Amino acid sequence: IIIMATAPPVQVSVEPVIENQIQEVTLDGQEIYIQPLSMSESLTKLAQKIDFGEDTTGSGVKRQTSEIEGEEKEEEKTSAFQQPTWPWDSVRTKLKAALTEMNVLLDILNIAKEKRYMVLDPVQQEPQEQKIGGYLQAKKKSLQTVSEILCSGAERLQRSQGELTRTQQDFHLELLRLRQSWRLKKTGQTILGDLSYKSAGSRFWHTGTFEVKKADQTSAGDHMVKPFSALEVSVPSELQGVAYVQVSIQNTQDSSNIAVADLSIPSTLVDSMSKTDTHWKTRLESAQMVIFCKEVFAQLAREAVQMKTAVPHMVVGNQIIARLFPGYQLSIALCHYTGKEKNITLSSAQNTEHNHVLEHSLHQLLCEVHYKNLHHPAPHPVTSTLGMSKRRRLAGPHGYSTEQLLELSDSKTILEQIINQAKHVILRNRATKLLDSVIKSIPDPTISAHWACLGTPTETSVKITITSPGYENVRTSFTLTVGIDEFKAIGKDGRIFTMSSEEQELKDLILCQISNHHISLVQTLSKMMGWQVLSCNTHSGVGNLEPVGSPSTITLASPNGDSVVAVHSGAISGVKVSVSLSPQQEESTSNSTLDKKWTNLAGPYKDVVLEKQEGKSIMNKIELLLAALVAS
Repeated sequence: IIIMATAPPVQVSVEPVIENQIQEVTLDGQEIYIQPLSMSESLTKLAQKIDFGEDTTGSGVKRQTSEIEGEEKEEEKTSAFQQPTWPWDSVRTKLKAALTEMNVLLDILNIAKEKRYMVLDPVQQEPQEQKIGGYLQAKKKSLQTVSEILCSGAERLQRSQGELTRTQQDFHLELLRLRQSWRLKKTGQTILGDLSYKSAGSRFWHTGTFEVKKADQTSAGDHMVKPFSALEVSVPSELQGVAYVQVSIQNTQDSSNIAVADLSIPSTLVDSMSKTDTHWKTRLESAQMVIFCKEVFAQLAREAVQMKTAVPHMVVGNQIIARLFPGYQLSIALCHYTGKEKNITLSSAQNTEHNHVLEHSLHQLLCEVHYKNLHHPAPHPVTSTLGMSKRRRLAGPHGYSTEQLLELSDSKTILEQIINQAKHVILRNRATKLLDSVIKSIPDPTISAHWACLGTPTETSVKITITSPGYENVRTSFTLTVGIDEFKAIGKDGRIFTMSSEEQELKDLILCQISNHHISLVQTLSKMMGWQVLSCNTHSGVGNLEPVGSPSTITLASPNGDSVVAVHSGAISGVKVSVSLSPQQEESTSNSTLDKKWTNLAGPYKDVVLEKQEGKSIMNKIELLLAALVAS
């Protein structure tokens, strides 16, 4: 018997190649490798190769015949000595096998569901090549189909919209548009609206209520007439028609209007107020304007009665008359046309320029009254009186006097502000006409006026500059401020001249400034030509008395001292020039006359006729005169 020693088993490990497979070699020799599969991808790939439906219980292991026969003999030997089996042993064996299979199935489900033990990743397959041309052709065809559907739908919508506009307007759509501009409320079966300004702070007595109802079709002969709008509005009789407030500044001497301001409505409303099919928007706008004009006039009339002035204001019917200046008055009239009048005239002064400042003030001042009715200053502390301003609260700690307290409590009414603006308009017109007349009547020197573009309704400023032609480097300027009851001028040196509302005082000031300009220009010219200024007086008391102001004089001496020139400039008399030449001294042997200074004694003064003197302007003539005296 040969006994062969069996060698121990050798474990052989099979591992994949470390190098990756080459997928492609480019033309430049670069190798592109296939990325290796991960552990999960390898397990999934191997699991796909197993066929779980094939029964491999008896075909997997091949036993040797000798071993099988030996086992059968041993079973036969032991079977003779075994005790009889339990009758339910086969059932137990099958149930145990079934339980084992169920446990295995449960473990597989847990692994696949919870993914805590194993993750099954799909194997990345090679992407299929897509044909771009066919894909684009399919997209193009789809877009074409969609565009045809949208175009057909748009055409149907256009046709339906055209049919809708030709039919009667929808009542609810019109009601929605009405609610966008006016407040509406429903009381029972009736829809009521509000035209008043009570929500903005108005305290006018009129309620401004109108009724909204659906328009009915009327029959005319054999056919039905469709209404102009789907709804109708019923306005109270006192709000029907067109109304406006006219503010005019009148000259009582020639019955002319200086300025006119109208809270007017377009003339198209006057043409349409007699029609029965007027659109509801036009009717409501005109009715709301009637309320506004009536409220403005009622406020002005109440203030005119309560105001205490030297000349009381008159309120007669729908007209208020207030006195501004002697010969000027302010007229405020309420005009209301209901359509029954035969001749309708929107304005009595068609040739008068419309004053937009007054018109804007009428709107703005009433809006300020409404704002103050709603917005009161918050009390500090909360237990103090409501409506007290901050300055009045600080009056106690600061120890204000009675006059200061009266100034704090003094507030101007709408009528007072309108009167102040009207006075300012009159003074501004006076200043404008006066400047134009002075500029036309006095060509030499040149006077230019530059009105400020910024100002207030009660204050305007104008800068007046006086220059001589050819000598623009020397100029005399002053600023004139037009107020309510006075003119105020501020000179170049800071002096302030306050004048009343009379035109003559302003004219006298301009003439005096022209006189001073002549003297200052002669003084500057003498320094440039080397003449010596002996004396200069802007308020000279020598000579004839001027009707306006005081004349200005200046005396000049030539460089060699043989001639003296005296210039006299007055506001009314104008410029006068006198020349004094030294007489020819006779030769004398006296010691007292040997000095040369005695030969320059001035002689009598002779007046120079400037009209016969050469030169374009007064200063040019004086310059040529000074040059001739030096040359001689």
